[in-house]
Formats: sequence, structure tokens, C-alpha cells
Amino acid sequence: MIAKLQAEERIREAQQGLGRPIISFQANDHRIVAVGNTVHYARNWKTFPDFLGDYLKQTLGREWGNEEIAKPLEQRHPLLQWYDAYCHYQQRTIKTRGEVNAAEVTGVVACYLGLAYSLYLLAHNVELQTRLVRRLKNIGTFQGAYYELIVANILIRAGFTLTLEDETDGDTKHCEFAAVSKKTGKRYWVEAKMRGVVGLLGKTDRDGTTNPNPISQLVPHLNAALKKPAADERLIFIDLNTEAAFGLDARPEWVTMAAARLEQYEANELDDAVQAYVFVTNMPFHRMLDSQLSIAGLPFGLGLPDFNRPGRYRLSEVYRRKLKHIDAHHIADALTKYGQFPTTFDGGLPSEAFGGAARIMIGETYRFENPGGDDFVGTVTAATVLESEKQAYISVTDQNGQSHIRTAPMSDAELADYKAHPDAYFGQVQPVSRKTEDPYELFEWMMEANKGRSRESMLQYFTTAPNLAELQAMTDTDLLTEYCENLVAGITSRFPVQQKVAPAGALGATSGHGGQRTTHRRR
Repeated sequence: MIAKLQAEERIREAQQGLGRPIISFQANDHRIVAVGNTVHYARNWKTFPDFLGDYLKQTLGREWGNEEIAKPLEQRHPLLQWYDAYCHYQQRTIKTRGEVNAAEVTGVVACYLGLAYSLYLLAHNVELQTRLVRRLKNIGTFQGAYYELIVANILIRAGFTLTLEDETDGDTKHCEFAAVSKKTGKRYWVEAKMRGVVGLLGKTDRDGTTNPNPISQLVPHLNAALKKPAADERLIFIDLNTEAAFGLDARPEWVTMAAARLEQYEANELDDAVQAYVFVTNMPFHRMLDSQLSIAGLPFGLGLPDFNRPGRYRLSEVYRRKLKHIDAHHIADALTKYGQFPTTFDGGLPSEAFGGAARIMIGETYRFENPGGDDFVGTVTAATVLESEKQAYISVTDQNGQSHIRTAPMSDAELADYKAHPDAYFGQVQPVSRKTEDPYELFEWMMEANKGRSRESMLQYFTTAPNLAELQAMTDTDLLTEYCENLVAGITSRFPVQQKVAPAGALGATSGHGGQRTTHRRR
């Protein structure tokens, strides 16, 4: 039962992030959702995106929304232009009214539902300030508030507790908010800046630029952020607000320019005592409402030479550096998942919540068909999926102790849920085989797969090693890294893997585009 609960929590966290869980229940024909200290309810919320659509309208005020809709489309607030595009998206993607449908997340979904989800996360985990809502509705301050919400969304999902600053206090300079990591306990000072471009997100020639260079405001934004006093470590987010253009290596075209400029800034302009985690992002959803979702980010350790720098390192050294800067890694991971939204209210799988499917669970007992004989009762001991066949292969032990292998076909919805949660799909959290593109990915998989290995068995592996005394003096964690590093070396020597230059932290430039899906219904 404990293993099953752990697997369910792994699936829920993958869907909802590391903030407070969604609090919701069904009461007769009403769906009840608690957001912070406020309760919302309706009859027609089948999916969480259904709720988000109504929550955004309630938060911004239906009267304000109706006033904007009465204007010609091109004169409306960007939010109401997104709403118009989102309605057309629903008309294109929803096949039958009132039924749950799955569709690809495009730019407009990331804009409209992304903003709704950001408002929900802030209200549910921290506080939704009236002043922030006013800034959203004011076209002159909309862009700044919008990007602050994106950053808050990312940090909450990544497992940070936020503390909002009182920016009405004009006597001192403030950051956007402070963030405390639930994993490490470290406290960070957070600043968020986005390049203003004429004609986008309400910007005009008074407060926007026509310069096509995507990094034209990178250093000015960085200087503005660093001028504010910070008692804690710094997290600085700067969005380039540029086109989603990728090179032949699938990296955003701006990454090389941005990295080079930050390295130059660090070498020639940065005070020696200043350090900051800088996340250069490009969230161009508003530029491509009907196109495939695109997200890109460059994590850079300003004054932190052991974070995410190119070079050649031992796998164990990359791993140790990652642990040292683990909060930044969690942020980078959450950044790439910004376009993902919970589908169900309880963290359950869509194939079960909407399709009526029921997964086979490891450790559970079922009645199985026995071709050519009587049916038998058996307990599932292991399970895996062969995606090319769309089948689950199930290992079963019957009441007589005999082992059997059974197969079960999987629907498209079930297969999609398995792909999203392969390590927890069958009711137990377990390492799963995966294609590794470089030695470090293989090393991390080895670390996960061998984390329960005894110290004695690892030392037995090193019996003939010339540095055995040194290995015997290591901590369990250090010994495990040496053990897994040796396993990877043995595998790659026999089955060469394409070698890459490993960044010091295995981050590089993070990006995510395409493949995201959401479920909703049109009423």
C-alpha cells in the first residue's frame, strides 16, 4: 500500500508540480475547488482546464471582460485577444460538445490557460494581491505582471515557497518576491524582466524597442536587477521576447550570443563579490498563437564558474556539481514544463478518469484467463510495456507458485499515460529502461537503479582495484558514484556512445517544444 501511495504521489507531482496539491471533491452534481481560503464550485467542470477557464474570468472580473469584448478585436486588451483565439482553438479541436477531448497545446493555450494556472498557483500557494490583478488589467503594466506570473508559476512548480514583497513601499527598492526552496531550505531573491517590443503585449514606441537583436536589453535588464539590494542568493529571470528560431543543432539561435555576452559581462563588468543564477528565457507563445508550443531557457551561473559551464569533466564531478546547484536544476526542469497543465482534479490518470480504463497494479491479485485451461488467480510481480506493439507484458505468480506471462492491449489514452509516467504507471516507483543519448544520462540512470545497493557488494566489485583503501574510506554516496562511473565506463567501452562535451551540471540550454497536450471540453 505504501508503494502504491508513493507511485500515486509521483504521478500527481508530475502533473501538478511540487506546490500544494489541488483540493477538490465532487458533491452531488457540483465540483468544488478550494483555492487558498476561497471555495469555487460549478456543475460543468469535468476537467481542471474547464475550471481554469472560469477561474480566470472570475479573477479578472466578468464586467471588465465584457467591456473589452465590446471593442474591436485589434483594440482589445491582449488577454481578450487571447480569449478570442482560444475560443477558435476550442472550435477546431473539440469534436463533440460536452465530451472530454485531448488536443495539442499551442501558443494560445500556453498564453490563456498558462496565465490562468499561474494566477491559481499564486492564490493557492501564496497570495493573489489585488495590485497584481490591477497591473494585469492595465495594458501599460501588463507585460511586467505577466512575466512575473510566469516566473512565480515556474518556482512554485519547482518546489519553492514564495514571499511577496510590498512594492507600494517607495522608500526602498524591492525584488519581485523571495523564494525558499523546500528541498534545500535556501532562500533566494527573485527578479523578473522581459524585453519590451513595439506592438507586442501592449508595448508602444514609448516603452518598447524595434531593435531586432534579441539580446539588446540583456545587459540593461541585468544591471537593473543587480542594482537592487539582495540579502539572499539571487535568481534573475530575463526573457528575450524574440522569435522561436532554432539552429541545425536544435538549439535556439540566440543561445550562443547570450552565453557569450554573459561571459564577457562576468569577465569585465561584474563586481567580484556578486553572484547570481541567471535564467535567460524565451517564452514566445504570444507571437505564435496557432503554432506548436516553444519554450527555451539558458541557465547561467554569473560569478558561479562551477554551474553549467561547458568543458570535459568526470561523470562523478558533474553529478556533484548538480547536487550543489540542485535548486537551479529543479527550476530549469520546471521551466520546460510550463506548457503542461493538470487534467484531473485528483492527480489521477486521464485514461482512468475519462476513459474508464483500469491499470494493472504490481502487487495486486487478479483473475487471469488461461488459454486451453481453467482461469487462475495470480499476483502481479512485474510489468512493462512494449510501445511498438501497444501491449503491456505482465509477470504473474499464481496461488501454486507458478509463474506466467500475460499480455494486455493498451489504448492510445493508456499508452499516452504510460509514456508520461513510465516509472509509476504500474503502481510502484521503479527505474525504467530508456534511451540514453550520452554517458551522463546513463550515469544518472545507473545512480537511480543502484541506490539501494549495499556497501559490501560495491566494495566486492572493487576487490582488485589499486585504490581499494581509498574506496573503503569513502562515504556511501561517494562510493556509489565511483561504482556507477565504473559501470558506465565498462558499458561505453564495449558499446560506444556518442561522446558529448558535458556541461558542469548537465543542463546546457533547456528547451521544450511540441508534444504537450491538454484536455478540455466546450460547453
